[in-house]
Amino acid sequence: MYGQAQRGLLKGMNPRVTVVTILVVAVALIYGAFFTERLATGLAAARGVLDPFLEWYYVLLVAFLLLFMVWLGTGRYKNVRLGGDFEQPEFTFFSWVSMLFAAGTGVGILFWAVAQPILQFQHNPFIVEGMTPDAARVAMRLTYFHWGLNGWAIFSFVALVLAYFSYRWKLPLTIRSCLQPLFGKRVEGGLGDAVDVLAVFGTVFGIATTLGLGVQQMNAGLGALFGVESSVWLQLTVITVIMSIATFSVVSGVKKGVRLLSEANFWLSIAVVVFLLLFGPTQYLIAITVESAGDYLQNLLGMTFHTNATRDDGWQAEWTVFFWGWWLAWSPFVGMFIARVSRGRTFREFVMGVLLVPTLITVVWIGLFGGTALYHELFGVGGIVAAVDRDVATALFATIEAMGLGVAGKVVSLALVVLIATYLITSANAGTLVINTILSGGDPEPPTLHRILWGAVLGLLTAVLLMAGGLETLQAAVIMAALPFSVVIMLMIAGLLKALHRERYAARTGERAEAPREPWADLADAGAAPVPVSDDEAHKPH
Repeated sequence: MYGQAQRGLLKGMNPRVTVVTILVVAVALIYGAFFTERLATGLAAARGVLDPFLEWYYVLLVAFLLLFMVWLGTGRYKNVRLGGDFEQPEFTFFSWVSMLFAAGTGVGILFWAVAQPILQFQHNPFIVEGMTPDAARVAMRLTYFHWGLNGWAIFSFVALVLAYFSYRWKLPLTIRSCLQPLFGKRVEGGLGDAVDVLAVFGTVFGIATTLGLGVQQMNAGLGALFGVESSVWLQLTVITVIMSIATFSVVSGVKKGVRLLSEANFWLSIAVVVFLLLFGPTQYLIAITVESAGDYLQNLLGMTFHTNATRDDGWQAEWTVFFWGWWLAWSPFVGMFIARVSRGRTFREFVMGVLLVPTLITVVWIGLFGGTALYHELFGVGGIVAAVDRDVATALFATIEAMGLGVAGKVVSLALVVLIATYLITSANAGTLVINTILSGGDPEPPTLHRILWGAVLGLLTAVLLMAGGLETLQAAVIMAALPFSVVIMLMIAGLLKALHRERYAARTGERAEAPREPWADLADAGAAPVPVSDDEAHKPH
């Protein structure tokens, strides 16, 4: 492990990284607590200055990562394994997918699955008139875009690089290990410390943003169920309860607490989706999901490189810049968590699993939730647009109410509140574990005391950001936190490319490797037996 202290209060942690990180977060907490309005104003001003730059910078970076991941999963290195050549995956496919989805986008997609289609349905740069059937299709396409392949390319890249260097190069599981091919032993000193601090900084604010959104949505759900009015104090109470449960859960470790909770989330999510499909406008939901998914795939390349250059309407900054910043800020956290549960998989298995499976789940989820809301706006009683315009966090529960299910609707709303809570707990405990793994120099089992400490810190930071102005402040904070880590990602790309030069073509177990010969040559008829060759000889260039 990198720089672990052997005694004292910081035993098991990297003292320099831990102290610097605590100081940075403490300054943010104190400033936010005592100068709340200044924090909100400062973040908004910084975002206003940086947005024109980020509108093309984030677009280029994310576009490259998507193409790069496709190449890694299908190109010459697709059979390289995250571990030894004959190592088997640690978790079953179902456990693996449920964990990476729950920690990856569970909370965010619950918040935006209805809110974003409804907001885009009213206005976006790709439609002439809002609130029409064509606007509904485009709104779904844009929502898929911000939650689909591009975002998961960011997560999958960081996860793959971390897993590769940890399990194949036998380096500690932390961000600095990915730069070892570029900087050698210097990653063990100040340079590596700076990289890990940036990773923790982005992770802390990324998690705090997501927790803030989830807490606001839980507040809305409690209001729909019990008539509780939305208030900051209720949100602070909810975050206190959530973080207490999450901190207790993370102490039990990945295989027990996080895995079981993730699988429970997954089954509950399936139950809610099936309910919507059966009791909602079934034919419309299937049709709009299929049609908008095809529209998304057809327009993927154009949307990936869209920078809003010919318009000055703020859409790109408000949506694409925010979401790419959110995915980038979350990438150290989700990437490390996915890396921890992906040992033994090949590049091909990993890319197909992490890039395609969550995207497919996301398309179905948004298609059913967003499609239900759009149907009731176009052909039903409506009211969802008005509810979202008043408070974005109410979107999900306004949709359930519009379905007119009576007692069944209340049951579904209660199930959604439970689902939000469990996704919040999953994200919080996984994030706490990842933060401590980085701060401990790559130790996969960091000290319990520090897990508890950082659980409390995440709760406090989320509370401060909520008090500073809610959604807009959360968005600005995550965009600012993602920018410095984006530079680290570019260094990680260079480090991986340099490391892969040492890899052979890596034939899979069971594949026959033999010297190339003319297909028409029948060696048996010629009286000669084939000469066996080693794997190394078979993969030499000819």
